[in-house]
Amino acid sequence: MRQTRSRSRALLLISAATFFSLSVWFSTNAISGALEVEKSIDESSIALLTIAVQLGFVFGTLVIAFTNLSDLINARTMFAISAVLAAATNLLVIPLESTPMLIAARFATGAFLGGVYPPAMKIISGWYTTGRGFALGTMVGALTIGSGSPHLLRSVFSENWQAVIIGSSVLAVLGGLVLKFLVADGPHDVRGAKFNPRYLLGALTKRGPALALTGYLGHQWEIYAMWTWIGSFMLYVVGEKPLLDDGLELASALTFLVFAFGAAACVYAGVWSEKIGRTATASIAMVVSGGIASFVGFLSPDSTVLIVFIVVLVMIWGAAVVADSAQFSTAMTELSDPVYRGTMLTFQTGIGFALTAVTIWLLPIIRDSSGWGWAFAMLAIGPLVGTIAMMRLRSIPEATMLAGGRR
Repeated sequence: MRQTRSRSRALLLISAATFFSLSVWFSTNAISGALEVEKSIDESSIALLTIAVQLGFVFGTLVIAFTNLSDLINARTMFAISAVLAAATNLLVIPLESTPMLIAARFATGAFLGGVYPPAMKIISGWYTTGRGFALGTMVGALTIGSGSPHLLRSVFSENWQAVIIGSSVLAVLGGLVLKFLVADGPHDVRGAKFNPRYLLGALTKRGPALALTGYLGHQWEIYAMWTWIGSFMLYVVGEKPLLDDGLELASALTFLVFAFGAAACVYAGVWSEKIGRTATASIAMVVSGGIASFVGFLSPDSTVLIVFIVVLVMIWGAAVVADSAQFSTAMTELSDPVYRGTMLTFQTGIGFALTAVTIWLLPIIRDSSGWGWAFAMLAIGPLVGTIAMMRLRSIPEATMLAGGRR
């Protein structure tokens, strides 16, 4: 009973720390309109700011993976230091005027976030053996709502874009302090082994980890491009109007709700993954998200009824697009050697986020040439590939290692 209370407390605090720390991820997306006016940044450069975060994250995670830092340095310490440094580089958005310097600052923010998200997953796996899918789902839910929090800040501080940057940085520092000083290492934490590239390469040639990675790549093809541009799509659907008379910008508030629905879905999917299995839960989520992506952009907001219908579909998409996320990470922890758990999670995450840069860059190009419909339909390719990989993983003997044999 005491251990159950301890791990529930740890899950709550780790999720809170993740929520706070990931608030710097989409800070510039939430204030893109202000940056275009204040710093003369065009939409293509706004996309580059987001891609810089993604590539910085890839750089950070791969450095950590290949140096094995995630298994050699205490994960709580790494999380705390990385969160504070990410907060500091996020603040540079305010004084910097040069677009190349802003891109460099966002790259640095992403690199430091590489020391936040994967270590948090490793800490969770140190507290949970059974129920790990639910635990990681809860943590990814916190990541999701944290990523969307700048849109909420923007809807409140609609006339003060600097407050969005400062507020997200303050939250990131708070997250680092919470994890460092209020969370202990779990009883199932293992000391990492020295980096062994043969293990990494060997593990990825095995069917189980390779299929889990393929499923994750399909998921990543869709999710971050959707998250990056859904605010622009909401603005296209509902226009520039306040939710209240003098504040709460409607498009930003709806965009935050997309992330909030996703956060709730992560927790729910985590619970169901322990009942019906990892591969089944991930596949259901990808079928729903890919299905909506394939047609929602073709709907035209010509009437109030259609606008409401599109908004409802986007909320469901927001839930489905991230509901499967934790299941790929959980599967990798179950299919890998525990002493290389941190390294495998970090490598998987780094490769996945490298792929996100492609679709973040590609989506506005397709939108400008062919419209939102084809731009979003392009994202549906990822869930299709991911579902095939999960169904293949479900059929092989290694799948019995997932969710206590529930695949």
